[in-house]
Amino acid sequence: MTLPAADWRRTHTCGELRKTDVGKRTTLNGWVAARRDHGGIYFVDLRDRYGITQVVLGPEQADAAKLGPEFTISVHGEVVAREPQNVNPDRPTGEIELHVDRLEILSRSPTPPFSIDDEGAETALETRLKYRYLDLRRPSMQRNLLHRAKFIHAMRAAFERQGFVEVETPILTKATPEGARDFLVPSRVHPGEFYALPQSPQIFKQILMVSGLDRYFQVARCFRDEDLRADRQLEFTQLDMEMSFVEEDDVFRTWERALADTFKDAMGIEIPAPFPRMPWKEAMERFGVDKPDLRFGLELVAVDEWARSSEFQVFRGAVEKGGRVMGLVVPARHELSRKDVTSLEESAKANGAKGLAWWKASVSGGAGPLAKFCAGERGAALMQRMSAGEGDLCLFVADRQSVVWRVLGDLRNQLGKRFALASPLERRFLWVTEFPMFEFDETEKRWFSAHHPFTAPVDWSLGGGDGDYGKLVSRAYDLVLNGWELGSGSVRIHRTEVQKKVFEILGIGPEEQQRKFGFLLEALSYGAPPHAGFALGLDRTTALTLGLDNIREVVAFPKTTSASDLMCEAPSSVSPEQLEEVHVRTVVPTPAT
Repeated sequence: MTLPAADWRRTHTCGELRKTDVGKRTTLNGWVAARRDHGGIYFVDLRDRYGITQVVLGPEQADAAKLGPEFTISVHGEVVAREPQNVNPDRPTGEIELHVDRLEILSRSPTPPFSIDDEGAETALETRLKYRYLDLRRPSMQRNLLHRAKFIHAMRAAFERQGFVEVETPILTKATPEGARDFLVPSRVHPGEFYALPQSPQIFKQILMVSGLDRYFQVARCFRDEDLRADRQLEFTQLDMEMSFVEEDDVFRTWERALADTFKDAMGIEIPAPFPRMPWKEAMERFGVDKPDLRFGLELVAVDEWARSSEFQVFRGAVEKGGRVMGLVVPARHELSRKDVTSLEESAKANGAKGLAWWKASVSGGAGPLAKFCAGERGAALMQRMSAGEGDLCLFVADRQSVVWRVLGDLRNQLGKRFALASPLERRFLWVTEFPMFEFDETEKRWFSAHHPFTAPVDWSLGGGDGDYGKLVSRAYDLVLNGWELGSGSVRIHRTEVQKKVFEILGIGPEEQQRKFGFLLEALSYGAPPHAGFALGLDRTTALTLGLDNIREVVAFPKTTSASDLMCEAPSSVSPEQLEEVHVRTVVPTPAT
């Protein structure tokens, strides 16, 4: 018989009782984490999200022998002090135990597919995600989600203190190009027409600025139909904000203050502000990536001029064709074998390089494939240019600029991890600014926005119409922490004629502009203020603050890299009746043979 609720509801949590509670009568609810049989006396570790309390059941508790792992039970009894030799110093409740005089099994469980409390045990990711409700009982996962909740709460409060107003924007909206594929939702009421799930609240927050809400923020759910990786999911959460009558500096200061408050309130950590700033071109030249990890050196060095007069045809030819020759130095104290260098060369080729040249620097000529081109003054000049010392290993890539940056940037990060050059306790924030306005796609032979089409240019005339759009610089900016991009933002276009011109450059003609963006263009024509904003990825940021390398560890119900939910078995097919109701037919492609 089930006892009345008043008889089994808990009076305390499993992490709450201390020695000062000895003698109290209490009721605990939770899951059986472990059970030990000491000749008819059962010691049970009872767990909830607050902690673990040891409870003791005697022979009079007939159901004690039936208890299995993850049974949900209620126990009532007296808090008793443990004998000194039995105290568990590793557990906050380790000085007491509960002597039970009433046990009720609230629900039973089959043997779980993996151990909940053995965090060190290797469990296949597919198993963890299929039984996510069990995985989330793990103390580490609960700590992650609690930290995430606390961090987001602190950030919300930080923006509210700065006068920002939280406004929710639509989830069912209009498909607009923002860099990734939209998720489409068919309309039952409007046959043949579709909503799109928002990639971001971008257009709506700009319209809120036109509306006079000069300080907006929102913890926003966003959706992008793109390939998954460690720092990306199909659906993600960001803290989105926008401000009117501001420039970049105002956005930077607002975020620096908000992040300083958030880290202090949520983690008790002081972070220095203001954050340093670096133009995009400088970041690429020094680090090969637009999200550099500043915790270690190994910076890239351009040797184009040295290569131009080199007898090494690969180097000289690359420069003559308009390419680049760049390298980095691995200090001699970091030992790399010939096999290691070969592995780096294979990695470089996999990343698009034709090869990886190397030279062990020495005033006497050194060693390696480049040694014969580095004799005498030529070698001394290269050592000086590279700031290389005797025995240092110099690695070079000669190719198109984009390839050189990508390959050396990746090698730098590989070497940083290999030699543990970055301190996990150090936090190095960086604003990366002055991104390109447009990128040209050689395959499609047209221009694309490097950020998104609503980003303002530094030159509001857009080059005066000379057509060389690759030289234009945008007013976009990213915030980087330890090699991770936390978020992006920009000063926006608030002038209708400039927005139309940007659309034209992107190949969006007047009719398509009106069809896709007519409501935005009309809104901008009604006295739009200068405005700017930023959005920070909360999944990515909270994972990074916990030292995690995959955001699924801070997402309650993530998808796999194949975009599947193994627990819910989504995506799934739906009935023909459902499809007919929303006026949709499906065409499944024939598998390739």
